Amino acid sequence: MPVLVDSNVILDIFTEDPKWFSWSSRTLAECAEKDLLIINPIIYAEVSIRFERIEELEEALPPEFFIREELPWEAAFLAGKCFLLYKRRKGKKTSQLPDFYIGAHAAVCGYALLTRDARRYRSYFPS
Repeated sequence: MPVLVDSNVILDIFTEDPKWFSWSSRTLAECAEKDLLIINPIIYAEVSIRFERIEELEEALPPEFFIREELPWEAAFLAGKCFLLYKRRKGKKTSQLPDFYIGAHAAVCGYALLTRDARRYRSYFPS
């Protein structure tokens, strides 16, 4: 099954986050053994802030390991609707539209989503 890998998992590994590094690296490795790992331009952009040059980023996210995929138009629509629901529920300002786009991409394509924020994503994207 294809797995869309959220930027927080990748960044946990690159930054050796004291709380999440172990879980993120172990879980990503488990997924890589049996699944296709997918990233999209939003995930790529969020991860890019850790790098000075695109060549460094490309080396860190090799295309043979992380398949690049465009964002579906249907995901844009779903992301907007879920973000509107979030705002109506008086969601915290810390969650941004890109997070909803990532969840919508996984939902529209029928992918699993590897993230450490699973509970929040499930509340808007139950599938």
